[in-house]
Amino acid sequence: MAISSRATGSGSKTEITLSPGGGFLLEGTGSATVLTPEMLTDEQRMMQRTAEDFLKREVDPRVPEIEAKKPGLMRAILQKAGEVGLLGHDVPEIYGGLGGDKTSSSLITEAVSRLGSFAVSYGAHVGIGTMPIVLFGSPEQRQKYLPKLATGELIAAYALTEPGSGSDALAAKTSAVLSADGKTWKLNGSKQYITNAGFADVFTVFAKVDGEKFTGFLIERGAKGLVVGPEEHKLGIRGSSTCPLILEDCEIPVDGVLGQIGQGHKIAFNILNIGRWKLGVGAVGAAKYCLELGVGYSRDRKQFGKPICEFDLIRKKLGDIATNIFVTESMAYRTAGLLDARSHGIDPAAPDAQKQQIDAIEEHSIEASIIKVFGSEMLHATADETLQIFGGAGYIEDYPIERVSRDARINRIFEGTNEINRLLVPGTLLKRAMQGRLPLMALVSQVHMELVDPTKINRKIPEGPLGAERQKCDFAKRAVSYAASLGVQKYMQGITDKQELLGVLADCLIQLFAMDSAISRTMQIIAAKGEGAAAIPTAMTQLFVAKAHGMVFDGLREMLMWMSQDEEWGREIRDINTYYELTRVNTFSLRRKIAKHAIEAGGYAL
Repeated sequence: MAISSRATGSGSKTEITLSPGGGFLLEGTGSATVLTPEMLTDEQRMMQRTAEDFLKREVDPRVPEIEAKKPGLMRAILQKAGEVGLLGHDVPEIYGGLGGDKTSSSLITEAVSRLGSFAVSYGAHVGIGTMPIVLFGSPEQRQKYLPKLATGELIAAYALTEPGSGSDALAAKTSAVLSADGKTWKLNGSKQYITNAGFADVFTVFAKVDGEKFTGFLIERGAKGLVVGPEEHKLGIRGSSTCPLILEDCEIPVDGVLGQIGQGHKIAFNILNIGRWKLGVGAVGAAKYCLELGVGYSRDRKQFGKPICEFDLIRKKLGDIATNIFVTESMAYRTAGLLDARSHGIDPAAPDAQKQQIDAIEEHSIEASIIKVFGSEMLHATADETLQIFGGAGYIEDYPIERVSRDARINRIFEGTNEINRLLVPGTLLKRAMQGRLPLMALVSQVHMELVDPTKINRKIPEGPLGAERQKCDFAKRAVSYAASLGVQKYMQGITDKQELLGVLADCLIQLFAMDSAISRTMQIIAAKGEGAAAIPTAMTQLFVAKAHGMVFDGLREMLMWMSQDEEWGREIRDINTYYELTRVNTFSLRRKIAKHAIEAGGYAL
């Protein structure tokens, strides 16, 4: 596999393994060198501090006004963000942006995610709002819009969802017809749940040309026939603008087409991949805020004569929250490193620069969906458990965890529901295996050889750090590959319709990527700083792998029983169990150690 060099904060060079999308399944656990937060450069940390300082200065003091949707406030804050360079980070330098890397972009996203309403408004502008023009815009469109989007003079929005088409985006009914003189397009239809619609200046809107060619269009706010509907009243993210769009013979210039006619799906799906990865990163920032709130309250709140943080069941919650943040963070920055490695060396002035960037993003669509699902569900559980730590106070608006809990719920729906993303993870991986892009069958063949003669399975725990965890993850990879091959063998192309089976495979692949990422990161910390300095990451990794390993095998057994119906699948279940490792760790002591560290540090501190 190709290798990419990058500078670390100390100025030294570290080699990042440029794995293919989904390659984690085929690699020996911990064998790939991955990007971790410990490898951030001074420049990247500076971008993070800039974003954090902005939030403290411009957002935190105005939360009540933001949540009340004070007219003009969100737009004004976004414009101030543009003044300090936070809106143009992903915009190429030749169009007035910073042309920054994906890792720095991740850090900014994480920093702004303390307040869901601002995070959603910001993300809709810099991500799904601006990136379609960056990646698919013509030189003229890029020159017209990007400099003003980078400063906040213009605000962007993205309009894909319709009343009758959500996850099934290609079922859109909005139509586009070219005028007889060939000078204008007329669009008719409606879009719903459009973030920033109340004040956005330019919309990426999808419609079907001649009723069948799914196409992207750029529509400015003042376009004739464009009507912005009233604000929606939402469960959470109440400070963000969400409105429907109505297009009634909406007239735009002929050059308003974004990309190519009939290629709108490429825009929609690649932009969603960016949104999914960013959403997972944002979940890390919001979860860190939850832990900070939970630790602070549990140290101050006393019951039965002592702070509730001294009670074991409260510490259990804090230990699990900190561990899940560590794992999600490891996955998110690993993926950012892969995206940066693929983007490195792309000349922005090259004729095919946009295509190269699109290909780089598409390559890691599997990881993007994994991070979206894991991160959104991690944050939802984290917010819920943090509210439980607050008890009755957590249900009162005076405490921010009430708002965070409401805000967190949308993330499992945004950027394709978690159910859709669960179908995409194994579906994309199996498709790539059939195309020869991933040598999955080589691993499956190895597994079949081992199952014919189990004495060929090397059961000796690997030497070095986290040997038992590495073995568990490696064996789980074999079991998942074997189970996937059984599904393909039984259902062939029809496997795409077996959603329950794909859902189990997705959950297993998600846990594999999580285990592998946590193990790889911790091993790199140990190599760089020693086992003493890595005591907490080691405990977190051991705790998480103990749980995730069991979830994988429980899921596979359930899947095989579901597949069996009236048939006998006892042998296949026994084959799966061949790779099940019974080595145990003391999860109670690990969780107490992690919780104690979080309590003493006042939150997440790695």
